[in-house]
Amino acid sequence: MKDTQMSNLNTMLMVSRYFRRTLFSAAKSETSAAAASARTTGHNPLEEFFEADRSQDEEKPVVYGRSWKASELRLKSWDDLNKLWFVLLKEKNMLMTQRQMLQAQNLRFPNPERLPKVRKSMCRIKHVLTERAIEEPDPRRCAEMKKMINAL
Repeated sequence: MKDTQMSNLNTMLMVSRYFRRTLFSAAKSETSAAAASARTTGHNPLEEFFEADRSQDEEKPVVYGRSWKASELRLKSWDDLNKLWFVLLKEKNMLMTQRQMLQAQNLRFPNPERLPKVRKSMCRIKHVLTERAIEEPDPRRCAEMKKMINAL
């Protein structure tokens, strides 16, 4: 009995070592490829969490857009709303990162009205998607859509 258990344990160890090596080498090659592409393009993915610096010489203040209206969002397709959701999520993360960084340095967050505009647009997207889910005649599909919308 003990020999069988030891044999099973040895087999499990060999399998785990194999998968660990395979996964580690795959992850290593992916990270080295990603690092090589980052070096060649000079783009750091973390830069997306920070707004591009503007020169202080510019006298014109930057005017930021308004939030999306629900009537405009109703005209968009499901895919367009999905893409817009992730663009807004990225913008929200960038603004919140910038705000947190500036607060840590006791600096003023410029254009604080941008964050509520992004949040309003995201709420309106959820509202439009919920309207579409409610109008769905198939109860199963309606439930799936609502579940997905609530996960956003």
